Amino acid sequence: MIGKIAGRLDWKGLDTVLIDCRGVGYIVHVNDRTMAALPPVGEACALYTDLLVREDLLQLFGFPTMLDREWHKLLMTVQGVGAKASMAILGALGAEGVARAITLGDARAVQAAPGVGPKLAQRVILELKSKAPSVMAMGARLSGTAETVELIEPAPPVAAAPRKAAKVDEAAARRAAGTADALSALQNLGYGPGDAAQAVATVSGEQPDADTATLIRQALKLLAPR
Repeated sequence: MIGKIAGRLDWKGLDTVLIDCRGVGYIVHVNDRTMAALPPVGEACALYTDLLVREDLLQLFGFPTMLDREWHKLLMTVQGVGAKASMAILGALGAEGVARAITLGDARAVQAAPGVGPKLAQRVILELKSKAPSVMAMGARLSGTAETVELIEPAPPVAAAPRKAAKVDEAAARRAAGTADALSALQNLGYGPGDAAQAVATVSGEQPDADTATLIRQALKLLAPR
């Protein structure tokens, strides 16, 4: 199975890219969010991938982090959610948005993805509510982006874009780490994974920049009456 592609970005389409990996070109399907984060054509890039095998077709789907890939695989376990719908949901919400929607039971957020109707959105919420915490708990370890490789003829570096991307990645990693630590702490205190995840997601939605201590403290206030 192909789990990662790293090389030169040769071409961008509407929802696919061509990555040259030492002379071999791979066509990778990506969502709008991933496409927007990719560097210009000619520069080095890397994506984690999931290979879809059908009787008459092989398709590679690309993701900026392992966490996105794990959510993609989990979403496709829902009846009626194929690769196209999963990519649409992740493209609309991102990994953190999917986690928040599922733990809060927010079917309308899932329905915002193109091609996802109310019945399918509700099914995603119902079928993944008990499974989501396990992926959320891995967030800190899986939120890092794929590393690129040095090109034989590297394109001239663009200083501003990598710095901006690095800041975004670092902030996302900190939030994911804080969420994972808060979930672990609450479960160690005896709260169930579902209740803990819902409380943490609620606090994260209200206070996006909250640190781990704040997440735990505010989540405990929500859980205390139970």
